[in-house]
Amino acid sequence: MQKIKPDFVLIDLDGTLIDSVPDLAYCVDEMMVQLGLPKRGQEAVRNWVGNGVQRLTERALVNSVDGMPSQALMDKAYPIFLALYQQNNAQRSQVYDGVVEGLSWLKNNGYRLGCVTNKAETFTLPLLKNKELFECFEVVVSGDTCSEKKPHPMPLLHAAKLMKVAPENALMIGDSRSDVKAARAAGFPVFCLTYGYNHGEDIRDYQPDVVMDSFMELPNYLKAIS
Repeated sequence: MQKIKPDFVLIDLDGTLIDSVPDLAYCVDEMMVQLGLPKRGQEAVRNWVGNGVQRLTERALVNSVDGMPSQALMDKAYPIFLALYQQNNAQRSQVYDGVVEGLSWLKNNGYRLGCVTNKAETFTLPLLKNKELFECFEVVVSGDTCSEKKPHPMPLLHAAKLMKVAPENALMIGDSRSDVKAARAAGFPVFCLTYGYNHGEDIRDYQPDVVMDSFMELPNYLKAIS
């Protein structure tokens, strides 16, 4: 594709910037222990993340990406998970290789950056700050910023409005079908990383505009300062 220079780049958090599964899996397993239920493990959790911690908790309880637990079990489990994750938000999570260099390239070439995630603000901001990424972003739209989460386009359109940028002049970078669906509905071009969380599916199946293995590939598709 021809290199582009969007006015604004909006970037997903979990599975795109940061591998947060180690912390999430730890909290899931500790929750299950407290409930007297079997641990689920990182491999299962890796296929369940991407739709917020409430949905992750539901999936852990039923041990499936689909289905719902009883309300009574959820009412017992969810506060346990939230308390655990409040204390284990960034201890095991790691910034993916190439992200810091990719963000630096974007900033050095004049790109305005925002972060949009389905993670609640109470977990998003501490994680970004702990990993020293918070200052990269002019705008952070968390899972509870708007009344809808991705794959609904509302969070992306809200960010574009805050940045005073037309959606067609913005770019979404993510890792999941939710990112692609939200971007398409909002009118954003969308780039996706291969290494993230997409419920075990190949992100290419959702036909993003560009598929990358690393943020280091961004100069192949975005214009540098001439």
